Amino acid sequence: MNTAPVPERRLHPAAPRYAVVVPTVGRPSLQSCLTALALATEDVPPARVVVVHDRPGADGAVPELPLPDALRGITTVVAGPARGPAAARNTGARLAGDAEWIVFLDDDVVPSPYWGAELAQDLAGRPDGVAAVAARIDVPLSEGRRPTDAERNTAALATARWITADMAVRPAALRRVGGFDERFRHAFREDADLALRLLEDGWSLAQGSRRTAHPPRQGGRWLPVRQQSGNGDDVLMRRLHGPDWRDRAGAPAGRLPRHRAITVAGLAALGCALTGRHRAAALCGALWCAGTAEFTLARVLPGPRTRTEVLDMVLTSAVIPPAATWHWLRGLVAHRAARPLPPSPAPAAAAPAAAPVPGTWREART
Repeated sequence: MNTAPVPERRLHPAAPRYAVVVPTVGRPSLQSCLTALALATEDVPPARVVVVHDRPGADGAVPELPLPDALRGITTVVAGPARGPAAARNTGARLAGDAEWIVFLDDDVVPSPYWGAELAQDLAGRPDGVAAVAARIDVPLSEGRRPTDAERNTAALATARWITADMAVRPAALRRVGGFDERFRHAFREDADLALRLLEDGWSLAQGSRRTAHPPRQGGRWLPVRQQSGNGDDVLMRRLHGPDWRDRAGAPAGRLPRHRAITVAGLAALGCALTGRHRAAALCGALWCAGTAEFTLARVLPGPRTRTEVLDMVLTSAVIPPAATWHWLRGLVAHRAARPLPPSPAPAAAAPAAAPVPGTWREART
């Protein structure tokens, strides 16, 4: 029987002091995250773990969490402000103590068995101008079949340039730019916004070597419809960072223009039918059907094409375009006067050197 070699633990002799902040809404995945964190940090334990629970009880008390033994004495569980993960992370960061780094973990990730040792290697000796160090995200997919739509969406995290599923940030850099922008109420774009603000303030961002698994999201049939709320966050990104924000943040363009066209065609067909203009209604209806069919096929063909998957794609593909358009319009109104967060008046505690730092975004952008 072939046995895979056990990776050698490469502990750094001067591992920096770090804290871990986990925002959560109490999903079952939180237990797996904390258990994996405890096992992965036996040799390089965090100074503190802060779990920010954004769904406390009616009396404001957080529910009891069964913590792993290794984390009991260092973990604080607090009620979050219930304004999304950006606000929850800010709450946790304020309780991180005197740590040199704060590692933000999502409650649905699973750190690798050697995560702690790899984290120490990622952080030790970093130049002062490096504000953050990202992990490498692995998305485990089922073997023997094509990935579902939900699995493909999660798999995109593996190639995302900047996500806070596992991100270590210097507290000084976080304070300097004002923390996470709490106007981002969803788990979407708040990380890209922070990255752009750090870069604009003169910091560098680095890619680490530690690995963290992010299992495919489980949210039921209508999860893709709920995720369209991110279109409102895209409006806020444009207000704050200008029309080229996608290029600078490495965020690919989505299907919003097509969704708007499909929605307009559907509304026009309905309006024409109600006013008795049947030919125009038929034409607009045909455009709506063609656009919806193209969108459905684009989601069905790469997938497993099971009966359940195809039914889910047909139903949600009819609802997603108007949902995306609605959230975009809502964002235009809600963020019409949005302005960038002002940086802290204090000087940057660790301004980057004039020369680019190897292995960071700043080197790639200069």
